[in-house]
Amino acid sequence: MCPPIIFVYGKSYIKIEIMIVISPTELRTEQRRYLELAEKEQVVVKRGTKLIELVVKERIVSDDDVRNSLSLKEVKEQVHQHIDKKFGK
Repeated sequence: MCPPIIFVYGKSYIKIEIMIVISPTELRTEQRRYLELAEKEQVVVKRGTKLIELVVKERIVSDDDVRNSLSLKEVKEQVHQHIDKKFGK
């Protein structure tokens, strides 16, 4: 992230946050660029009156978790089997 810029005037100061504001269209067309930039700087998507910040977090899902995960279809089948077994259908 970019460090804030701080201007000092006597005993008071002004803190200015630097951020990049883009449109959803710009994000779609330059997705890779802005995702990489979000790792270093504050990137915000302006959607109507809302500001949506791109936030980079440490990975909490491992490669093993991804490999062992179920598809939505598999989850639905298991839930239906469980319901059928539970209610004797």
